[in-house]
Amino acid sequence: MRVRREDSVAFSAATSVFTLLTVMIAMVALFVSGSANSKSTDAVTQANAAAGPSVSLTEFAIDPFGAQVSTGGALRVSNGGKVVHNLRIKDTDVGTADLDPGTSAVLDVSSLDAGSYEVFCSLPGHESAGMRGVLAVGSAGSGHAEHGGAAAAAADKQLLEQNDTLDELQAQPVKAYVDQLENGANTEGVGAQLLTPKVLANGTKEFALTASIVEWEVEPGKTVRAWTYNGTVPGPTIKVQPGDRVRIVLDNQLPQSTAIHFHGIDVPNVMDGVPFVTQDPVKPGDSLTYEFVARGPAVGMYHSHHHAEHQVPDGLLGAFLIGDEPVPPGVVVSQEVPMVLNDAGVIGLSLNGKSFPATAPTITKVGDWVLIHYMNEGLQLHPMHLHGLPQLVIAKDGFPLPQPYQADTVAVAPGERYSVLVQATVPGVWAWHCHILNHAERDDGMFGMVTTFIVQ
Repeated sequence: MRVRREDSVAFSAATSVFTLLTVMIAMVALFVSGSANSKSTDAVTQANAAAGPSVSLTEFAIDPFGAQVSTGGALRVSNGGKVVHNLRIKDTDVGTADLDPGTSAVLDVSSLDAGSYEVFCSLPGHESAGMRGVLAVGSAGSGHAEHGGAAAAAADKQLLEQNDTLDELQAQPVKAYVDQLENGANTEGVGAQLLTPKVLANGTKEFALTASIVEWEVEPGKTVRAWTYNGTVPGPTIKVQPGDRVRIVLDNQLPQSTAIHFHGIDVPNVMDGVPFVTQDPVKPGDSLTYEFVARGPAVGMYHSHHHAEHQVPDGLLGAFLIGDEPVPPGVVVSQEVPMVLNDAGVIGLSLNGKSFPATAPTITKVGDWVLIHYMNEGLQLHPMHLHGLPQLVIAKDGFPLPQPYQADTVAVAPGERYSVLVQATVPGVWAWHCHILNHAERDDGMFGMVTTFIVQ
């Protein structure tokens, strides 16, 4: 407000009022200041936490895996997951209380000497499922990148000190994978197994699919509530021949309506499986029968098309094959491998419903030809890379290519299917993985979309 100079009386009165208010505000500030002194310890702790790095806990990871903090500092630890977690520092008494989802705590690490420490979640099964990491304590551990001079040298020294620990962590999932090869599967449940039909009197091949929620072990120690067909992820593989009459009976035992869409399969419009477009949703406890004549050859998938944003990545998916893709002259296929790719939902980064080190290898002999169908049911593109052996791409989305081509990396977008032939020419254990590298590796080793192609 602008005070007119000519109105001296009003100006004088306003000045008096302003002076009185200033004195009152000063008295209030003095009182607040006195109260704040009694809480100085809390304020210092909060200030330390605000200045220090943050660590997030989720199912099942500690992010970042390698955290740094200054000597005498503190960590802000947040639970960004859906279940209770904590953060403990191994071989010390330092750690947080159990944190409910969405809560956080300040972890004072001022009692720790400079050096490298292992951190983990102490709740049963969480550490083995991936909730572990490394904490570097030292003058260079501000949590911010520094360049040049003493700060860079100190950071390099800390990284060197952590190196052996990180190498040991990197070796653990590989060892678990090798143990699986020698001693059998390290998780419960196997998906994508061929489903035998019931053959009716008129020759129709009937397949029964029950949609239900089950406990599914994605990797050792990591069990999730998966939405499944017949209790597995992926659901059972369905394979028929061109001309077969096919009958699919869906029994919905989910707590939510659902439907089945036959992705890439030629069916009548009324059998397309899209609620409110071609059919009503199948309510919990109800069933629905889909019937059509198989036309092919075809490489397709079947999955939910209702609440698909979670039902599909959570596990309601499977492979649907009709007949055989044409192969070059002289090629005899020794085994056919559907490989369903996923990256979201409760299943997450996985091959056929499993995350490394629980993924299954493909084992073959020198000279054999293996037919692989990549099927992307995820939300991201996955460039599938096979070491050592070329992949001959013979079909895209089930359509034979007039000119097959060789590739060592095949990029598979969501919804796409690529069929490739691999001849086992060079003996050895060949790595096979998605080449978006953080889909296959992290600081504690390989995980997610990794397996092997073993030539004996």
